[in-house]
Amino acid sequence: MAADIQSIIDDFAFIDDWEDRYRYVIDLGRDLPPFPESARTEENRVPGCVSQVWLTTSRGGGDDPVIEFAGDSDAHIVRGLVALMLALYSGRRASEIVATDAEGMLAGLGLDEHLTPQRSNGLRSMVKRIRHDASLALSHPA
Repeated sequence: MAADIQSIIDDFAFIDDWEDRYRYVIDLGRDLPPFPESARTEENRVPGCVSQVWLTTSRGGGDDPVIEFAGDSDAHIVRGLVALMLALYSGRRASEIVATDAEGMLAGLGLDEHLTPQRSNGLRSMVKRIRHDASLALSHPA
């Protein structure tokens, strides 16, 4: 079962060494549920990521639906970042997703200053895609 965002934040608070934090992020990725091969399509690929990243979106009904995300990457650390984004966004209402400040959360963890520019860009691409899907759900209710 994937970790929730508050337990991740709490765990980060107890890990002082950045190598240990990277290992923790990689472990988060290992805990992601299996991602179906059939979902590794160009349509689900997140552009702007150096590594391959795939993201699927499932939404409930109504004006402010709950949205579930699933994702995967072919790189261990990026897979962990996918897990972090899923913990932050998946299972929330579209309005919450749009209002959530991922960059602020990442800064709070100190991740923003320890990621390579390419990984930071990829992370921003994931957030952009997630927020776009949530905005679309709000503007086009099911």
